Amino acid sequence: IQDPAALKEEGNVLFKVGDMQGAACCYTKALKLSGSQAESAVLHRNRAACYLRLEEYSKAESDASKALETDPGDMKARFRRAQAFQKLGRLDQAFLDVQRCAQLEPKNKAFQDLLRQLGAQIQHKVMLSQLNSTDARVQQMFSLLLDASAKESDRQKAAQNLVVLSREEAGAEQIFRNDGVKLIQKLLQSKQEEIVLSALRTLVGLCTGHQSRAMAIVNDLGMEQLCAVMGSDVSTVSLAACHLLQVMFEALTEGMRREIRGKEEAILPEPSKELRSMLRHLLGMMPASNVSGPGRDSAINLLVKQVPRKSLKNPDNSLTLWVIDQGLKKILEVAGTVPELSEGLRLTDNSHMSCSVLLSKLYDDLKSDKERENFNKLCEEYVHRPGLDGKLRAIQTVSVLLQGPSDVGNRTLEMSGMMDAVISLCASEDVTHQQVAVEALIHAAGKAKRASFITANGVTLLKDLYKKSENDRIRVRALVGLCKLGSAGGTDFSMKQFAEGSTLKLAKQCRKWLCNESLPPTSRRWSVEGLAYLTFDADVKEDLVEDKNALQAMFELAKSEDKTVLFAVGSTLVNCTNSYEVEKPDPQLVELAKYAKQHVPEEHPKDAPSYVEKRLAKLLEAGVVSALVCMVKQESPALTEACRECIARVFLAVVERQEDRGTVVAQGGGKALIPLASDNTDVGKIKAAQALAKITITSNPEIAFPGERIYEVVRPLVSLLSLDCTLLQNFEALMALTNLAGINDRLRQKIIKEKAVPKIEGYMFEEHDLVRASATECMCNLVLSPEVQKLFLATGNDRLKLLVLYSGEEDERLRKAAAGTLAMLTAEQPQLCAWIPGTVSTTHWLEIVQALLLSEIPDLRHRGVVIVQNMMQAEKSLAESLMESEALEILSVLAKGGEDMPDPVSKIAQNCLDKAMDSVS
Repeated sequence: IQDPAALKEEGNVLFKVGDMQGAACCYTKALKLSGSQAESAVLHRNRAACYLRLEEYSKAESDASKALETDPGDMKARFRRAQAFQKLGRLDQAFLDVQRCAQLEPKNKAFQDLLRQLGAQIQHKVMLSQLNSTDARVQQMFSLLLDASAKESDRQKAAQNLVVLSREEAGAEQIFRNDGVKLIQKLLQSKQEEIVLSALRTLVGLCTGHQSRAMAIVNDLGMEQLCAVMGSDVSTVSLAACHLLQVMFEALTEGMRREIRGKEEAILPEPSKELRSMLRHLLGMMPASNVSGPGRDSAINLLVKQVPRKSLKNPDNSLTLWVIDQGLKKILEVAGTVPELSEGLRLTDNSHMSCSVLLSKLYDDLKSDKERENFNKLCEEYVHRPGLDGKLRAIQTVSVLLQGPSDVGNRTLEMSGMMDAVISLCASEDVTHQQVAVEALIHAAGKAKRASFITANGVTLLKDLYKKSENDRIRVRALVGLCKLGSAGGTDFSMKQFAEGSTLKLAKQCRKWLCNESLPPTSRRWSVEGLAYLTFDADVKEDLVEDKNALQAMFELAKSEDKTVLFAVGSTLVNCTNSYEVEKPDPQLVELAKYAKQHVPEEHPKDAPSYVEKRLAKLLEAGVVSALVCMVKQESPALTEACRECIARVFLAVVERQEDRGTVVAQGGGKALIPLASDNTDVGKIKAAQALAKITITSNPEIAFPGERIYEVVRPLVSLLSLDCTLLQNFEALMALTNLAGINDRLRQKIIKEKAVPKIEGYMFEEHDLVRASATECMCNLVLSPEVQKLFLATGNDRLKLLVLYSGEEDERLRKAAAGTLAMLTAEQPQLCAWIPGTVSTTHWLEIVQALLLSEIPDLRHRGVVIVQNMMQAEKSLAESLMESEALEILSVLAKGGEDMPDPVSKIAQNCLDKAMDSVS
């Protein structure tokens, strides 16, 4: 046969009966005889199909490509080339070809199936490539770490690379599957700090967010080894081990909360056994003599974070009850330790404070009187100790309890002979005995009846200790005891325990101790405790802010490793800034009290606002903001909610003056306030949120809260839109939200998501002019969001009517806000223009619009002409109504312009007239 067409036909017949070799031979002969490019392209395409069946994929790809050179739009040739590429392993090229086919014929099932196959194969290939690469790197790191002859620097580098690999899921999985945990177990026994740290950080990477790996690692390594590492004398290693255990706790508890999905999750064992085991070992660290001070603090910190309920709404406090039954006495062993006694447990300066916080958290998590009674009983049993050493430990335990669950501390203090023992030990010649007793005396003087008891029985003793003792530790503590007793009247100027001028002398000595850098930080910290009490007296506040050296010494202590000073510094600053709550007594009740000869609290003359303002300026000059920022950053149980509340109060005081807010923002105050507004007491959250509002009102929010941080500000501000907050707080929150809503749509969406819109609408009806106007201004910015616009389009609502009526109010600020909102709404949603006449009577809405056009205030005129222009463009009947009214004459005057007529107004007015002319014609 010499005819190409006949050969092609014969080839087609052979192809149909499955003779691929014969069909390919016919197409080859036809190609030799063909003189047409189009015919050759078809023959190449057909022969490509034969080669695909014969599994000669290179030839199939070559023929399909030749067909496409002639006709790039040949879908069959392109699809066959894609199939050939797939078989040749050239997946990217195959994907591009079949993607083109699917774009041109999206409903073709064969194209779509191959596209899905290729997508999965490409993803698998990439994953395999990553795994092979990662596997090689992991094996290389392991080889180096296990090679005793390798250079130390190479081994350290290998350990650090392992940390980096563990932070990627592929790397973490390869380390885990290649028995990496056993290798890490050996590394943990290394004598080199860097190697141990790298091993711990690698384990953090393996456990983060992965329940099954965390559970396996806990079981493989064993809590004994992990606790031993955390109990290390090397503080960096101890902290790294603490972080690892925290990550493990989070992975296991998060796994318990997560819904079971898929087979892998369904077969995971319940992690509660591992959690209880971890907690049991942490409790075991409390009385262990081989545990370092930092290690014990880390264990306490983990118990604080993991045991009490995160929310009291959760009815299950079984973990707390279990810890109290299993470990309260072990915790009290730490509380009762007197470090100065021989063979005592090793503690840090923060251990007792951390212990107080843990005991307080456990006690607060109890739900019933029966549970609290059991807690009290266990504490009372512990402090019943024979002998002098036992009595010292009992008094030390009471001190810790008084700083934590104070009700329990007061109850144990009232036990027979306890207070007498405190008083008698103050007179001991042993310095340690004196120190423990004086500290207990200081903590015991918290209540008025005890203050009066100690004033009667202990003041002389404390004075003798202060004057006669040769030990500075005793003198400074005795001084603090006197300070606390001297301040028992609080801010009440008329209630003073000591003679005039005594508190000033005590404060002067405290400042002297504070500035004495030769003293240990613990002794200097006690001097801040003294000032925390004495600064209830306004004379003391004035002296302190004048002493710049004392202020800076106090701020340096706040930034130091000693976390126990945080609350004392916070309290001192609250007193100096007068940011505590002051209830103004009812004048009539005051007169009645005077008549009945009852005590009436008096405010110190130097607590007047003018004095407070000057004190704030001096504190800012001394660097109070940087100190507050450092205090917020502290990761310690000592940063309690009460301490956070103090910091929030001071922040609110320092941003009171508008001119100071820039300084606060520049020194990191804006960033520090965000966590204070979410993790705090209820009062502290409001104070921090109000401070954020003040900053947001007067500073550029994008500078004050850069990046993603700006979105974190929204929720605290919305929380101030509550009936529990004052009208001032409502007003400031609305002003701040107005600024945020004007920045971008994402912020507007965040405000909507926080359910702020209904609250803002509620404040639009508030009687107070400023609150009502600020709520309307906020709505003005929010209507830029289509979601808010839909609220005005909803049937049966009076939102539009309210805006129309407010546009005719006397209050200038409210009129501007309402008219501005109306202008934007009618521009974005023209159909609302037709609804305006239906909101109020025809004469009324026309009068309101005309009043805007006639206003002497340029902003109102501008809003008025925009509303008129939007209405005229929206509907012909509206244009006619406006032109038949006095609006036509007003627009004619406005269009002419003038010196007091802004150009945009006259231009828009002329547009309105032109539109009217078009309607007439």
